[in-house]
Amino acid sequence: MLVLTGTETPIPTPTMTVAPEAVTPGFVGFAAIVIVLIAVILLIWDMNRRIRRVRYREEVRAELDAEQAARSEGGASPKDATTGIADHDAPDAGTRTKPEGDDSRTT
Repeated sequence: MLVLTGTETPIPTPTMTVAPEAVTPGFVGFAAIVIVLIAVILLIWDMNRRIRRVRYREEVRAELDAEQAARSEGGASPKDATTGIADHDAPDAGTRTKPEGDDSRTT
């Protein structure tokens, strides 16, 4: 109907009922945002460190799997690339023997 008459509906203008200074966040809001920002930065830093660690572990695991596959294809006693000791000659890292004649030491 209004289109036919050509008159516009009046739009009320909003009025301020509260002082603009009373609704600002102030120092407390600023401090809260800074704390949240610091927490987010620390979380991102920790996440990047953990992702990098997982990536390195995966690379090492892939290298070990490749070495294991090469050893299984080789057949003969494989030697450690860093020490040159064959697997059957390597000392067992978990066991230590007590020197003979010395009962005061414990292993």
